[in-house]
Amino acid sequence: MSHWPASTRDSAELLVTELFDIIDERRWNELGALFAEECTYCRPGYDPLVGLSQLDRFYRTERNIASGRHQVEQIVSDLGTVTCWGRFVGTSRTGQHLDEEFIDVYRVRDGKIAFRKTYFYRPAI
Repeated sequence: MSHWPASTRDSAELLVTELFDIIDERRWNELGALFAEECTYCRPGYDPLVGLSQLDRFYRTERNIASGRHQVEQIVSDLGTVTCWGRFVGTSRTGQHLDEEFIDVYRVRDGKIAFRKTYFYRPAI
């Protein structure tokens, strides 16, 4: 059982849910509502994306996904950290079927995402 107030858990769940809605619906103009201006996003295969402008450029032009949906299985949080895991199913820009399990870790500051790191589940070493 968590020792944090229910409102904190609810806020974390809403933050992650809204983030994936924005990404899946390609509402890039709304990224600034959830990410801090000085945010950092670490993702396998890319140098860290630092700042809202790099994050915006990544989603608009570099991300290899044409469409799809995140299916979040669980969200766990405390006062400044959120972790979620689930699966993404979609299509790449080249038409390839995508089905990837993921885990995200977030640090939240002043109600916005200051740091995000994504992990994918696949053999690596």
